[in-house]
Order: sequence, then structure tokens, then C-alpha cells
Amino acid sequence: MLNIKVNGQATTLPPGALVVALVTTMQLEGKRYAIERNGEIVPKSAVGVTPIEDGDQYEVVIAVGGG
Repeated sequence: MLNIKVNGQATTLPPGALVVALVTTMQLEGKRYAIERNGEIVPKSAVGVTPIEDGDQYEVVIAVGGG
């Protein structure tokens, strides 16, 4: 298992997981979000190809609209 942190919370994912697994797990499909991996933004075009590695730290931010 891969041991990572997401927004400061420890979590595990199966080996070979990609960043898109976070999108699915957090139910972010169709929402506006940004994912930072170890201090660097993961472009949305790369979430389906960027591997998650043991010890990675992620910050996930969801945009909230309002007016």
C-alpha cells in the first residue's frame, strides 16, 4: 500500500495508483479543483498519468462559487 497524506490526513492507496484516484475517491469529477503534490501543482491534463508515490503529500483545494 502507498502511504500518503491528503490535506494533512494520512491515507492509503493501492500500489500503482495515479493522481486521478484522488479525484475519484474525493468525488471531484465535474468540480473545479486544484491538486498540489509535494509543493507543485499537478496540471489537470496530467492527473491521469501522474503516479502516486509512497510518502507523497497532497493538498486538494475545491473552488466554491458565490456572489
